[in-house]
Amino acid sequence: MLEKKTTEFLEELSSSAPVPGGGGASAAAGAYAAALGLMVGNLTTGKKKYADVEEEICESMKKLEQLRDKLTRLVDEDAKAFEPLSKAYGMPKETEEQKKLKEQVMETALREACRVPLEIMEVSIEVMELLQVLEEKGSRLAVSDAGVGILFAKTSLEGASLNVFINTRLMKDRQYAEELNQRADAWIARGRTLEQQVYHGVLEKIR
Repeated sequence: MLEKKTTEFLEELSSSAPVPGGGGASAAAGAYAAALGLMVGNLTTGKKKYADVEEEICESMKKLEQLRDKLTRLVDEDAKAFEPLSKAYGMPKETEEQKKLKEQVMETALREACRVPLEIMEVSIEVMELLQVLEEKGSRLAVSDAGVGILFAKTSLEGASLNVFINTRLMKDRQYAEELNQRADAWIARGRTLEQQVYHGVLEKIR
């Protein structure tokens, strides 16, 4: 989807179609966050002033490029993962047999619908950790871009979490649902700490 013009993606996001939706938009925000980290890195490498951290910056950039590409793919994967759930919602439930079948299909589809948002969350945390390195050691001229990146990454993280919670809420297997909720909560807590550290680190440098 991100291979389209941005305006085309936004038009699809604006439509009544179920996908792309919040999950795809969250992954896209994460991809922008990684891209901003790469921008900071590109403005840092090759500068004498930052020669002592160049190796670390280059390593961070390699990882960010992989994460950017992964999040770009997750925009599409989120749409694919939602498809079974969309079909399950439309299944008939007039007879007891139909109700039982729908419940089984729904449970499987809900698990699949959580898989990609959880992956988006996990990748977003990795992006945030690398943005922290770039905020601390990257070019001061581009430090505000690291700050914008961390805000996009937090949006990606917490936006994806909402797609987890809306699905775990409907799961019959409450133990499994709570395991996913706890995993998401732990990432949210970690992400909020990173966001505060990086954002305030940026403010201290530019104000």
